Order: sequence, then C-alpha cells, then structure tokens
Amino acid sequence: MQTLLIEDEIPAARRLSKMLNDTRPGIRILDTLDSVESAVRWFRTFPMPDLVFMDIQIADGLSFDIFRQVEIQAPVIFTTAFDHYAVQAFKVSAVDYLLKPIDQKDLEKALIKYDQKSNKTAPLDIDMLAKLLKKETYKERFLVKNGAVLAFIAASDIAYFRSADGLTQAFTFQGKKYFIEHSLEELENLLDPKDFFRIARGMTIRLNALQKIHPHLNGRLKLELSPALPEEVFVSRERASDFKSWLGA
Repeated sequence: MQTLLIEDEIPAARRLSKMLNDTRPGIRILDTLDSVESAVRWFRTFPMPDLVFMDIQIADGLSFDIFRQVEIQAPVIFTTAFDHYAVQAFKVSAVDYLLKPIDQKDLEKALIKYDQKSNKTAPLDIDMLAKLLKKETYKERFLVKNGAVLAFIAASDIAYFRSADGLTQAFTFQGKKYFIEHSLEELENLLDPKDFFRIARGMTIRLNALQKIHPHLNGRLKLELSPALPEEVFVSRERASDFKSWLGA
C-alpha cells in the first residue's frame, strides 16, 4: 500500500508514520506534505497513491482547498481534532476519520474500513463538509520565523495584523511582531470573524486589542489599541457601519 501524509505538525506526522509502519509493516509512505500548495503540486506531478491521510487545518489553510484545485481519486482518511457533532459530517460523506491524538486501535479500524471500501469510495462533497465544519476550522496558529528558527504563535496571542508593500505582520499582545505568509484578504477567510475585524485596507484587529473608540471626521472612527501604535488608527468610513455591527452596537 502506497500512502501519502498531509500534516503540518512534524511530531504528529512522525507519530502517524510510526503507527502505520507498526500496523502495516509493508506500507510505503510516499511523502509527507505540510501545506495546500505543496499537496496540489504533488498531486499534479505524481501518480495517485492508494490512500491519503489528511489533516484538515494545515500550514497555509484548510485541506478542503486541495480538492478545489486538483481531482483526488484516492480514498482519504481525515485526521481531526473536532468534536463528535462535526465528525458526523464525515460519516455522511462516507469519509473515514481519526480523532487526534490518534489511537493505535482507531488507526487499525480505519485501515480495515479502507480495505473494505477502497474500491467503492463515494465522491467527497467538500463544499458540504466545509459548510458543516465552518465553525470548527478557523486558523488557530501561524508558523513564523523567530530569528534562525521557525515557531508557532497562537491566533489568540495576536492583537492585530498590518499590511504594507505586499508584506503582512502579526503583532502580539506581548509587543512582538512577526512576518506571516498570508495577505489580509486571505486572513479574512482564515480567522474567526467573531474575534477579528478588518478595519481598513491595511489592518485587521482582534476584539481584545480594542481599548477605546472615538467618533472622528467624515464618519471614521478613531481607535485606541493595546499594545498601542505610535500613529493614529482609524476605522475607514466604508467599514464603520459593519464595525459597529461586529461590536454588537
């Protein structure tokens, strides 16, 4: 059996690889990919594997986006951290799944299901899955460069994002800033809209960063944020009404 792993957490990928080799000694893991971009490139380059293990939330987005760019004709076992309600979506679509942290016995059962269904796997309704899991799949962390090493920062630690000259920076509540590989446009789809709002073309803020709001000229709103910025921060006139709705006003 030739298997492909799509998983952006290195320890989780290594653990799954070992568990697969322990369960099926003859298994061959073709590659381990950590992003939508690398997965799409792989599927366009190489023959289809026998089975794909796919985490839902990976480095540059959601794995559902892979299906929208390439046709995957191999059976897929999703690995998820979602609750029981969300997992029902996979049952409806005849997709196998493993809840993280993955248990050896659950993996063995999933592989038995694969043996039984590999020749009659139903097509995946990715749009339906994405809709049912929408509340569960907002990005929770970002991979950033911290000096000479790579590190993760939690979305909950980010006070705001700023973009200029095609580059986006994340500013944490601790006063640190990091470049990230997402535009503000992409972040609008990746971040939980309950927590984040794009106040202007070049800035998205987290609700917890907001300290005070002052009415300003021409329908704009002046904001005081924490951590504070040296320059004044405004909600644009075009976004002021939506901003008030976001606050529940």
